[in-house]
Amino acid sequence: MAFDVKGKTVLVTGANRGIGLAIVQEAIDRGAAKVYAAVRKLDSAAPLVVQYGDKLIPVHLDLEDPATIQSAAGQASDVDVVVNNAGVLKTASALSDDAIESLQYEIDINVFGLMRMAQAFAPVLKKNGGGALVQLNSVVSVKTFADIATYSASKAASYSITQGLRESLADQSTQVVSVHPGPIQTDMAHNAGLDDVAESPSLVASAIFDAIADGRFHVWPDSMAKQIGGQYQSFAENVVEAEMQENPA
Repeated sequence: MAFDVKGKTVLVTGANRGIGLAIVQEAIDRGAAKVYAAVRKLDSAAPLVVQYGDKLIPVHLDLEDPATIQSAAGQASDVDVVVNNAGVLKTASALSDDAIESLQYEIDINVFGLMRMAQAFAPVLKKNGGGALVQLNSVVSVKTFADIATYSASKAASYSITQGLRESLADQSTQVVSVHPGPIQTDMAHNAGLDDVAESPSLVASAIFDAIADGRFHVWPDSMAKQIGGQYQSFAENVVEAEMQENPA
């Protein structure tokens, strides 16, 4: 199911800044025919339209609002690659006063948002020959950090859903990619106090399209991610990506 993004149509959620912006730029640099910049506020994509002209189409999409996702799927009916980059982080440990509210919010965006995206766009990708669905997970999907325990839990859940999508969408020839960055230079990392160790968003964007071209499921793009992914690799290959019979017991 591997393929080159050149000449393809790509949709990116959270496309106006950070990793999403880097993904948009990388897609166009690699020859994508068109990129749908999916954002909550259309005005935020105006600079991208100025920069890229007709190749960049702003689309209103809010992961909390299923109606906007369905509408975006109708508008982007020619899409080949869907990158669900948008997400939220609340700095909350399991003992924080607002831990439950934080987790509820993060689950709604980071997990239910992914499911809404998959349900809306899977039929579109199938109609267009399969394509790829890319989910931005995190290193915290496999290693919880106490100060962001609720975020870690939401990303562990989204990683679990991503694994299920990999199997569910295989029959329609849709490649699923699970991306696990460490600290990246974004507003989210800044708010979490990770500026000193954060790396460039371009690392993530480049690794995503390399994975699509190579047909890989897991992506560990930056220094911390590579360290964790290297230790996780055996389990990933022999359990997560292995063909197994489900045991109903």
